[in-house]
Amino acid sequence: MLEQLKGLPPELGVFLVASLPIFELRGAIPLGIFYYNLPPWKTLILAILGNVLPLPFLLLFLRPISVITSRWGITRAFFDFLYKSARKKGVSVLRLKLIGLYLFVALPVPGTGAWMGALVAEVFNLGFFPALISISLGVITAGLVITFVSKFGIFAILAFFVLLFIISYFLSRE
Repeated sequence: MLEQLKGLPPELGVFLVASLPIFELRGAIPLGIFYYNLPPWKTLILAILGNVLPLPFLLLFLRPISVITSRWGITRAFFDFLYKSARKKGVSVLRLKLIGLYLFVALPVPGTGAWMGALVAEVFNLGFFPALISISLGVITAGLVITFVSKFGIFAILAFFVLLFIISYFLSRE
């Protein structure tokens, strides 16, 4: 992938990688900091903007596109796979709704980024503006965590998970 990014301005490379599914912030922030040698604050802002850019389009057009293309076997199978995956991964969101969606996106682990968050919001009908805000805040949090980890290493990951555990414990208390 790095070959395709050669010749692009570093800022555009970070922005574009952040807007792609799978890579998102987890790919864009280390790319900006370690490959392009951009300042962490600049990398963070570009990655957040790139990751949030597709959200309104995903939240508005995901269902209509899946309905229109469901006539064709291959796209029906693709969307069935996506929706099944979102239901499975998003089970934790059901109980806490928008706070759960925020935590789902804020955890920077594979399969929990903005793209999957938008799909989970669509599957569970969480509404356009509430989902957009919740996912965007999750993207900001995940971006901060990834930037912090990129600068300070593995101990930052451990501290983050301890903090996340404490926060989720207090949020889940009834």
